[in-house]
Amino acid sequence: MAFDHRKYRPYAPIAKRDRRWPNQVIRHAPDWCAVDLRDGNQALVKPMSVVQKKKLFQLLVDIGFKEIEVGFPAASQTDFDFVRALIEENRIPDGVTVQVLTQAREDLIARSFESLKGAKSAVMHVYNSTSTVQREQVFGLDRDGIKHIAIRGAEWVKQYAAQYPETDWTFQYSPESFTGTEIDYAVEVIDAVNHVWQPQAGQKVVINLPATVEMSTPNVFADMVETVIDTMQQRQHVRISLHTHNDRGCAVAAAELGVMAGADRIEGTLLGNGERTGNMDLITMAMNVYSQGIDPQLDFSRMKDIVEVVQEVTDIRMHPRHPYAGEFVYAAFSGSHQDAIRKCLARYNEGNIWEVAYLPIDPADVGRRYEEVVRINSQSGKGGVVHVLERDYGITLPRWLQMEFSKIVQREAEVDGGEINGARIHQLFNQHYLTINDGWKLQGYDLHRSGDVVEAKLSVGGPGKPTRALIAKGSGAMSALVNSLAVELGIDIRVESFDEFSLGDNTASNALACVRMQVDGQMVSAAALADDTTSAALQAVLNAASRIAVTKGARLTG
Repeated sequence: MAFDHRKYRPYAPIAKRDRRWPNQVIRHAPDWCAVDLRDGNQALVKPMSVVQKKKLFQLLVDIGFKEIEVGFPAASQTDFDFVRALIEENRIPDGVTVQVLTQAREDLIARSFESLKGAKSAVMHVYNSTSTVQREQVFGLDRDGIKHIAIRGAEWVKQYAAQYPETDWTFQYSPESFTGTEIDYAVEVIDAVNHVWQPQAGQKVVINLPATVEMSTPNVFADMVETVIDTMQQRQHVRISLHTHNDRGCAVAAAELGVMAGADRIEGTLLGNGERTGNMDLITMAMNVYSQGIDPQLDFSRMKDIVEVVQEVTDIRMHPRHPYAGEFVYAAFSGSHQDAIRKCLARYNEGNIWEVAYLPIDPADVGRRYEEVVRINSQSGKGGVVHVLERDYGITLPRWLQMEFSKIVQREAEVDGGEINGARIHQLFNQHYLTINDGWKLQGYDLHRSGDVVEAKLSVGGPGKPTRALIAKGSGAMSALVNSLAVELGIDIRVESFDEFSLGDNTASNALACVRMQVDGQMVSAAALADDTTSAALQAVLNAASRIAVTKGARLTG
């Protein structure tokens, strides 16, 4: 059997009894470094062109990233040319620092410094693999041999930086495959690198701990980060950075717990694009911070535009349920969800603390419209249907009609098999409740009250149909009309429910009347729109009566 769990062994956790990170809370945003242009680009089937890279770099700047890894210039002529274009075309704004990656080899380090000539500030990011597997099976070196590679790399970085004094340099070191490296050995190598760079003397240093392959649960990773911070030398003089991959689907969680464990900086990519299952998703983590009332120092208010650029340059489509950015992440199809969202939104006032069921953030904050929140299919209930009518057409329905109409919409969705948009819902409402049968349109009315009795004279007809005058008495206009119709048509009519509403600005009419009547033992509902409530009420009665009268062959004759 190929699917055999016995070939694997569990990841050994750290025996750490003094862990502090579980009691910590993230209170401010970490430093962010976007690595879309390097790590993200290396993962693409078709790497980005210089033109595409420029477009993505500008997007990252516009979002607010202050540190951006722009490539691996020693490994690719395209990357080298891109870095040179950024500098020579003055595309790097003040306050933004570019970063390049290089292996700990002298020729590659020299080439990397050459690519950055003239930059105002830059991060030289050097790495070598330190994991047990890499040491034993790839390089065939012992601990001292691997540590020597790191030390020589650090020395070359320091040596070549001195040749470019016009640039404000930050040195960054990554023990690659940190999660596969013994913690005591990782600290030993980090200390050796810092001994060369001397951060305590003023050299800016970043120590990056990459989960090159995600191998453990996020809590174990947090233990590792906290252990490094507790045992390394020069901690107070360096920034601790994390670079988590998503092999286990926990890159964001690992990064968040790592920040709780004391890390200062996070590397990742927009939408998590990266090798294998991807990198840490900067959008998700930053928006997680935002949802806790913390300024992420990044602007994702134009989420749709951001997604479009990323998809264009990477040729990777985003999942529609992607956190915060996906097409459907704020969409509710479930009836109970829709009802809860509708009620919460009705109570929410701008400026209040956001507390809306099923919506962790206000969709408007990322440029989404409330129109996209409630969407209708066969799973939707009355709450969603009502919300769409109110939102798009200013039509409010009484509860009894909400329940009745939602079943009509649900049947339509079941037949169609997909989503029903607002226009189709409105069309169904018109078709089932507002349609005026030929010859049943109210042409006018005249009311006179004498004590408790209203005498009504109504004119009913329609295009190409004779106009019929109906005269009757009742306790009100509707009562008079019902009495008149009962006599004229020879049918029994009784009003069961009646509601009327003033309409919003997004409809041409001012009033909506909804009526449910029993006509010769059959229940029928109808509605009508008009400029005034009386006209709407009278037309609604006519619409309901006509539904039964037409089927019985009864008609108003001249």
